[in-house]
Amino acid sequence: MPKLWNETIEAHRRDVRDAIMDTTAALVAEDGVLSVTMSQIAEETGIGRATLYKYFPDVEEILFAWHEQQVTSHLQQLAEVRDRGGDNRERLEAVLEAYALLSYGSRGHHDTELARLLHRGDHVANAEHQVHDLIRSMLVEAVEAADVRSDIGSDELATYCLHALTAASGLPSKAAVRRLVAVTLSGLDSRH
Repeated sequence: MPKLWNETIEAHRRDVRDAIMDTTAALVAEDGVLSVTMSQIAEETGIGRATLYKYFPDVEEILFAWHEQQVTSHLQQLAEVRDRGGDNRERLEAVLEAYALLSYGSRGHHDTELARLLHRGDHVANAEHQVHDLIRSMLVEAVEAADVRSDIGSDELATYCLHALTAASGLPSKAAVRRLVAVTLSGLDSRH
């Protein structure tokens, strides 16, 4: 087959896959995990059940794929924030705020059956490790520049930041999230 044809087919498959995942996520958010069926997903997506089964064997696999896509997107967002200009402290603050805002944006999802289902996948542990490494490497640079405290290892400081900022999911506003980031940063202050 010509290359253009292959690219068109692949683009169509990606579009169908994305539509299936988005539809499933919307249905689950509306009706709950146990209420959504493959027939309902096919109907809402506008495809046949046989086509749906060519992409995914069941609802759980659709949700895992959707969640993995969300996690990958969040990791990319954090890397983009890290790569923006500014000194070490400014970049670290921007990444911590972005992470906290992502946590804040997911509030209401963390205590649900959906979260329990999705967070048992290996991709979550891998993503947590990647975020920890990203923040740890930024802290190493900030320690070298004397922008953050050096009396505690960067690995421990990264763990501190991540645990502190997960509290953002329970906060009432973005302003409260920003205050949490400020408090977290004060714990990194090199004057301690």
